[in-house]
This record gives sequence, C-alpha cells and structure tokens, in this order.
Amino acid sequence: MLPIEIYRETTRHFLGPILPLLDDPTVSEIMINGPETIYFERNGKLQRSELTFPDAPSLMAAVRNIAEFVNRRIDDEQPAMDARLPDGSRVHVIIPPSSRQGVCVSIRKFQESAFDLEKLVERGSLSAEAAEFLEIAVRIHKNIIIAGGTGTGKTSMLNALSAKIPQDERIIVIEDSSELRLHQPHTVYLEAQPPRPDGRGAVTIRDLFVNALRMRPDRIVVGEIRRGEALDLIQSMISGHAGSLTTVHASTPRDAAIRLETLCLMSDVSLPVYVARTQVASAVHLVVQIVRFSDGSRRVQTISELRGLDADQNYRFADLYRFQTKDRDPDGRILGDLFPTGERPSFFGELAAAGAEELIRLTANLFENRIP
Repeated sequence: MLPIEIYRETTRHFLGPILPLLDDPTVSEIMINGPETIYFERNGKLQRSELTFPDAPSLMAAVRNIAEFVNRRIDDEQPAMDARLPDGSRVHVIIPPSSRQGVCVSIRKFQESAFDLEKLVERGSLSAEAAEFLEIAVRIHKNIIIAGGTGTGKTSMLNALSAKIPQDERIIVIEDSSELRLHQPHTVYLEAQPPRPDGRGAVTIRDLFVNALRMRPDRIVVGEIRRGEALDLIQSMISGHAGSLTTVHASTPRDAAIRLETLCLMSDVSLPVYVARTQVASAVHLVVQIVRFSDGSRRVQTISELRGLDADQNYRFADLYRFQTKDRDPDGRILGDLFPTGERPSFFGELAAAGAEELIRLTANLFENRIP
C-alpha cells in the first residue's frame, strides 16, 4: 500500500477542479452531481459553484483514486461507496446506473476546530452550562446517544464528547468509514471492510463489536448505529460497558429510542418487541438532539434523560435542557440559547463516587444539595 503522503498528493491532483472549495475553511460540504453540477455548503446554506470537472472520466478517475486509498470497490457490482480523504473528510460516492445524473460525490469536510465542546459553545451550538453538564455525564460513564438528521453535526458532537473521556481509559472506536479523531493515547480504531471481489473478507460493524468486547475496553464509541449492531451496543451498555457514545438518525429523542429498538429487532437474534424496548430503556441514559435551524445554524435542541418505561410501556423522557428562541438578528440569524428546564438528572448521586464534583461550576443549581 502506498504511503498516505502520496495519496494526499494524488487526491489533490484528481480533485484539482474543486481545490478552491476543498481549501476554503468556510465551506463545510461539497456535493458533485455529475461533472458539470457542483454545489457547496457555507454557513449552513447551499450555493451553486461555477467550478466543473472537464468530463465524466476525469471525475471517475478521482473516485477510483479515493477508492484505492481506502481499499474499497466502486464498480458496476458495487455502485456505492463510503470512504474518506487523506485529511479525514468523509466521502460518499454513487455511480451510474444507480445515479442517473452521472457520478455523484458528497464530501463532508473534516473540521478539527469543531471537535471540542468549547468551540461548539463559541459557535453557539450549545450553552456553556449544557456543555459542562455533558462533560460531567461523560465522566460518570453515562450512555449517550447523539440524534439528528443528515448534516446536523452529530459527528462533531461525538468527537467533542469523546474528548472528555479521561486520558487513562482504553477506548475502542468502531466505524464504517474512519473519521473520528480522539486525542487520548490509548485509543484503538476499528473500521468495517467491504467484501473483496470474490465476495469474501467482509468485516461488518457487528464483527468489530464482537472483537471490541474481547479487547478489554473502558469505552466503546460507535460512529453511527445503522443496522442490527444496535443490539450488540445496547446489550454491552447493560452488561458492564457503560459510558458508550454513538449517533443515530432521528428527529426527536423518542424517535431515537424507537429507532434503536427497531434496529435491535433487525439483528439475527429473535427478540420480542417488549424485550428490545426494555433493553433500550435500561441502556440509554441521555439523548442529545441536534437540529439544523432555518438560518443554517446547527444547534443542540434538547438534552433529554431516558427514565425507563411508563405503565403503558412507552418511553419516559425528561428534557433537562431545551433550546429557546428569542429573536432574529438583522442578518436573519436565530437568537436563542439552551436553557435548563428545571428538571434535575436522576443520577446526581453518582458524582461523588466518580470524583466528578470538581467539574461542577455552572451546573451548581442542577446538582446543589444533591451530592451525598
């Protein structure tokens, strides 16, 4: 396999027509719909670019170079691919005949500056108090689900929360396509692999999960839950591997729980619905719901605690923080912040045992008179 430095050069060569967008720090995403139609996202807004590729073969050459870098297939038998660029940017490709417009490439640019809670607070994604609360939750090994739609910033939040895991813990990161960047020294990255042309050699997220549980993890971080691996994650959460972090596509905390339940039922283990629901209710502690507002900003809408099931076997959620809109500024940007609702977390008594009292500053009202 060629050194990554060579792929950095070759990738930039093949993607030369869009280098102005790749090198622009204000551009967060690039969408190529065939060689002549390119859009990009800046500050949450889509814009049409005047840049183009010379022709379809040149765009396909760029795609094959990316596929070679991540050792994945892209051909008539495998017309879609999840990959990454050497700088960590996420790439999705789909080619004809599955794509009628021609080769389509979506590039979610890697932005390291967004990968800590303090920077997310500066950008207005959440309040300083809410950030402190989430740091405490990570420290005391709460299982946290980050929910949201496509492009809402789930991965950025996952990176930011992962950064608050103590330095002395062993972390296993499991992803379809590697893009998380943790700074803890004892981090092991596992990446799923597609089958070889002969149909063999596939390594799924579920396969990696089985291996991760045998690697003495203190934490398991899963980039995104999409399929039956949800059952493996949920069962690990309730069997001694607390403090897990992951993301899921969902529009509300309740939808996130239902989606996890549904994905558990999609595994190859036959489960009654009530068992799957009970396990999700026992495993998940917090859901961080992220949305993209009409002004293009990405913000945490709610931080909710899952408090088991009610008498009718429905999920019981309590919003601990909720975004409140105040107004709009002259540029149309929504003004508001994430405020505490008055509800207090049920796990207040765990701070002392975890040695997390020293983290309490802005959240004193949330925890006052609650620490044994």
